[in-house]
Amino acid sequence: MRNFITRLRNRWFGSDVRTDGGEVSSQRSLLRRDSIRSAPFWLPPFLLVGLFVYGAVTWNVLLSLTDFTGLGSPDYSSLDLENYVVAFKGGTPTWSDLTIDPVWNSATNTVLLMIVFSVICLALGLLLAILVDRNIRFENTLRTIYLLPMSLSFVVTAKFWLYMYNPDTGVINVALGMFGIGPIEIVQNPELKLWAVAFALIWQYSGYAMIVYLAALRGIPSSHFEAARVDGASTVRMYWRVIVPQLRTATVSALVVIMVFALKAFDFLYSMYGYQPGPSADILATRMIRVAYENQNWAYGSTIAVILFVMALFIVAPYVYSQYRRGDL
Repeated sequence: MRNFITRLRNRWFGSDVRTDGGEVSSQRSLLRRDSIRSAPFWLPPFLLVGLFVYGAVTWNVLLSLTDFTGLGSPDYSSLDLENYVVAFKGGTPTWSDLTIDPVWNSATNTVLLMIVFSVICLALGLLLAILVDRNIRFENTLRTIYLLPMSLSFVVTAKFWLYMYNPDTGVINVALGMFGIGPIEIVQNPELKLWAVAFALIWQYSGYAMIVYLAALRGIPSSHFEAARVDGASTVRMYWRVIVPQLRTATVSALVVIMVFALKAFDFLYSMYGYQPGPSADILATRMIRVAYENQNWAYGSTIAVILFVMALFIVAPYVYSQYRRGDL
């Protein structure tokens, strides 16, 4: 037992024996450890992240279990799951006289926006990357043009596309009018609201997918292309059978980032439609802000925030775990 304690102490605090046979204190050995000497550099950001990120997430979860409506202080003495029952089943909660609809419509719109935006954005980004990778002229200029929309904020993009969608003076309706089509009311049409948001987001982030795919394409050895051509494969077959399967890692990486961007599309929808985008375009983020700030139901707004957080975990956690299994973390 004594030997075990000695080995354990030496492992964490360092050996107490000097090379000349003398002894040094365990405290001096502890101070020589890299993790302790570098503490002034990693400890402050570690504490700040722990407090303002993980601490805030924990507090938000606790708040969702209360009846806090924004007045006074939350009562943590009686925590329950009533807000989650209301979120998934609807009904009249004890803290309100209003009947609240379940979040299924907003959750469906969130998932639909995420899927449509992610799939089309990746497909378009891959197509652009393949075209740019074929040693075309003005490659650097085209890369800059395709990536430039990503530098814009959601608010700027939303205002820009509001002008584009204008039924009287918008570029889209003016172009359609040249072919005898329109004008089409896009922004106020319930059937087109969510698609208008998805199309604008695809325009903004397809350049990011292109850059990720282009970097992956440049990392594929040229011998793979030459072997496919020697075997008589056409260009389409070569990319589909040989090149695209090697882009799996790039696809997963870009997919995770783009799906998280879709979950954060609140400011885009708010800039276009305000607090009330309507049932056809209402997502969880807009509903969360509307419930918390306009209706003053902070606990219920925290509940929707927790649901969004869990959705983000379902997206990010498998990717992080796969990276850990591969030894990249």
